Amino acid sequence: MNKTLTNMTHAVQRKAMGAMIDKVLKDLDKDREGEYLKLVDLAQQFYGSGFTDEQYDAARAAIKDPNNKWMKIINSVIDETDPGYAKKMALNLGYEAFLRGTKTIRANREKYNCNIPWLILFDPTDACNMHCVGCWSGTYGHKHNLSFEEMDKIVTEGKELGAYLYMMTGGEPLVRKKDILKLAEKHNDCFFALYTNSTLIDEELCKEVLRLGNITFMLSIEGTPDTNDARRGEGHYAGVMKAMDLLKKYGIIFGTSICYTRANIEAVTSDDFFKLLDEKGARFGFYFHYMPVGNNAAPELMPTVEQRAKMVHRIREVRGDKNIKFFPMDFQNDGEYVGGCIAGGRNYFHINATGDAEPCVFIHYSNTNIKDHSILEMLQSPLFMAYHNEQPFNKNHLRPCPMLENPAFLTRMVHETHAHGTNYESEESAEHLISKTVDYAKEWKPVADKLWAEEKHSKPAYENYAPQKRDI
Repeated sequence: MNKTLTNMTHAVQRKAMGAMIDKVLKDLDKDREGEYLKLVDLAQQFYGSGFTDEQYDAARAAIKDPNNKWMKIINSVIDETDPGYAKKMALNLGYEAFLRGTKTIRANREKYNCNIPWLILFDPTDACNMHCVGCWSGTYGHKHNLSFEEMDKIVTEGKELGAYLYMMTGGEPLVRKKDILKLAEKHNDCFFALYTNSTLIDEELCKEVLRLGNITFMLSIEGTPDTNDARRGEGHYAGVMKAMDLLKKYGIIFGTSICYTRANIEAVTSDDFFKLLDEKGARFGFYFHYMPVGNNAAPELMPTVEQRAKMVHRIREVRGDKNIKFFPMDFQNDGEYVGGCIAGGRNYFHINATGDAEPCVFIHYSNTNIKDHSILEMLQSPLFMAYHNEQPFNKNHLRPCPMLENPAFLTRMVHETHAHGTNYESEESAEHLISKTVDYAKEWKPVADKLWAEEKHSKPAYENYAPQKRDI
């Protein structure tokens, strides 16, 4: 099928899907359960064997269960979200990214024999209006920025491979607010999610986001006013609360980004904290283990292995609590649900503000740059192919990372692929980086292995590993 015909078919499908979503949203008040079941039927017709019959049946059972936590969250989102915004999110995130995009990505993984990501994370800028303790951005300076044309290239080429979800970090991405809004308007079939410190979210921005309908935010917050502001600066907590209230007022879906450290882990997992997020309208959140990356890192902020073990249980406990309409996801401890490390393009990769393609936002080494390589060339570069050929780095998905839990992998991959450091202000060698994680990895191994052995684990129907790794 030639490209013109493919684009025409896509446009027709998108229009038909939009009409179906309109009808579903309109009829939700009449028969919410029935309309949800129609969506599952539609997904099964479109996506077919991409999921198992058991997974489709599980979705139907959840819909029919009035106490199911997922359905409580979905119903809250429907009730709280602006209808126009809800439609755009369903169309871009649901149809383009989850359904059509996933099919395209899986086909391209076989076609090109390399990792093809489901989402791409990039930094519009290194600039930030804050100076948080232990953040590597503090050593990056404020002079690096991706041009609008470079950001446009990332999204244009990513879409050709099937990626319709784009996340932005930095620095503070909203320093480049004008270009981000321009990018979201040009690529109105994609969904954009910004990791932000919240301080630049105002009424004007909310109105623009509502008009576009394809931007969401993950707000950085770390517990109580004391634990949050101790790391992020006085007054930041109050700024996050204000941003949450604005986003809820305008019916814009948002989540949280929470870095858990030795100092704040109790505060960011307390009952009161989860209840606060629920009441404020945050419906999802990403938890990130503090990574001692960069020469200005603060390794003393790394959680103890005892704290991390508690974190594994606590996040699962909250996900099972039907009274809290907030769904937390743990980037480090939820490896089982995504097959281990997702970096190197397996499910995502990172492009920094100088254009370097990094396997992960925490792994600052590269072989390629967006200025002179395509997205596909980046994914086929030596360092990314090393990730593709080595993943998973551990059969125990509570030990997924080649830097934090399996540090020997990182130094070997960096040296064998001749990757260079990408912190141009204060470059850090791979040896220096893992010197901060070797002891941690040794301490975590017996704890993680015990936790892993205590649970039953099923093999997913689809695993994105290189052929030689698919039977491990």
